[in-house]
Amino acid sequence: MDKVERDILVEPGPRPTLKTIAYITGLGVTTVSRALNDAPDIGQATKNRVRLVAKQIGYRPNRAGVRLRTGKTNVISLILSVETEVLGLTAQVVSGLTEYLAGSPYHLIVTPYSRRSDPLEPVRYIVETGSADGIVFSRTEPEDARVRYLHARGFPFASHGRTEMDIVHPYFDFDNAAYARIAVERLRARGRERLALLPPPAHLTFARHMTAGFVEAIERHDLVEIPMHGVTLDSPPEAITVEVGRLMTARRRPDGLVCGSASAAIAAISAAEDAGLIIGRDFDVVVKESFNLMRRFRGEIEVVHEDFHAAGLGLAETVVRAIEGAPAESLRFVDVPSS
Repeated sequence: MDKVERDILVEPGPRPTLKTIAYITGLGVTTVSRALNDAPDIGQATKNRVRLVAKQIGYRPNRAGVRLRTGKTNVISLILSVETEVLGLTAQVVSGLTEYLAGSPYHLIVTPYSRRSDPLEPVRYIVETGSADGIVFSRTEPEDARVRYLHARGFPFASHGRTEMDIVHPYFDFDNAAYARIAVERLRARGRERLALLPPPAHLTFARHMTAGFVEAIERHDLVEIPMHGVTLDSPPEAITVEVGRLMTARRRPDGLVCGSASAAIAAISAAEDAGLIIGRDFDVVVKESFNLMRRFRGEIEVVHEDFHAAGLGLAETVVRAIEGAPAESLRFVDVPSS
């Protein structure tokens, strides 16, 4: 690094601009701009040099200027329910998104909403104000108004989960039907015959997938389903504790539980233990999680891994490619769990 570069890095002054990078590198402003935007006619060595200098001097693009010149914001909005932060799940998805976007012109903003409000409202706001180039959202429903709205307007997006609509749309999903089948197989291998599923809320698509996989595996092996009533993964831990406690003190109690989240599994196991049952002896539990936490809670738990960091990476790639104009048919990804 020469003296000019050291002076610019050390001495405080005006916000660095494209002209600052051009001065340091000896390149034209247009070349610097195209290098930062990954133009195909700019050599990789030049791109690397420009990006290194930009990072060293703390360059940040002027978003207002970018929007005036290109009509783009270079922003991707992640729409999140304020109630979804469970055992760091949101943090892992955001981590994957930001890791992928770090190598792109885009940066991430989070748009919160409450499940008690209309989930379409934040989507409408972003589209109507042009405050982002693409949207990522979760809790996808079989007939999802957000998908229909964004598809009709040609606005790039990626959903965490699939729909059952006649619209081909970009998504990144986890195969919850496969998870449920694997869970039943593992419980059967432990000699369990009476199984209960603690499912996602019925209005979400992945609830249908998980339930279908569970029922299919139950019927294939001639096992007995013990239904749960009135609770889902969204239920408060206290409600799950009450329902599982009722089941575990019934005459025909389940001896195997399939749980769709770690937090729900903790509540269910606590209820069973409060009823005097011992995991691994009186009952077994299978849960999907991303944190390698459950076996520390109880070593006997069967775990199926769902990588939320990888989901964030996949969603980021999907929405960026959607913005770039890739056909929706090529932007559908399903993470299949290992048995």
